[in-house]
Amino acid sequence: MKTGLYFGSFNPIHIGHLAIANFMVEFTDLDEVWFVVSPHNPLKKRATLLEDHHRLRLVELATDDDDRFSVSDIETKMPQPSYTIDTLTWLKEKYPGREFGLIMGGDNLATLNKWKNAAEIVRNFTLYVYPRKEKDISVSKAVEELIKMASIVIAEAPLMEISGTFIRDSIASRKDIRHFLPAKVWTYIDEMNFYRK
Repeated sequence: MKTGLYFGSFNPIHIGHLAIANFMVEFTDLDEVWFVVSPHNPLKKRATLLEDHHRLRLVELATDDDDRFSVSDIETKMPQPSYTIDTLTWLKEKYPGREFGLIMGGDNLATLNKWKNAAEIVRNFTLYVYPRKEKDISVSKAVEELIKMASIVIAEAPLMEISGTFIRDSIASRKDIRHFLPAKVWTYIDEMNFYRK
């Protein structure tokens, strides 16, 4: 069983995330995707982040009707800030029969050298990389060296230009963007008054 780990803050999860996950299970060798909800990316600011349990609930609502997708709260239970290598090590020990790969955007690939124990990650886990809107992502020498060691699947997924920032800003501006989100996610956000100023 090949499991793609899709790490993210999912703040909130939107149709772009689901389209990428859908593409990965249908057009690569992955059998399933686990959405790993990150409590706080050490490389990002925390300011607009919904509480962990709300973001987990939103991902559950978005994926509960598709058995190819699962939600993992492992990172919310680990010491903070969370690092991908620690999560991968824990998952590999807990699920020895599974083969895990990492799903990431091309922009994340370009910053791989900033990740904790990046060389260990690329030696032990396949990277499934999808395109991001940044056309020319420059790669440093350090990243080039990591890429040489890595097993990388370039997934020619459709370009998704929807971002969490766009969703949050639109809701704050009282825009009706219900079709950018799964229906149950939109309803939950609307009922809870999330992202409104």
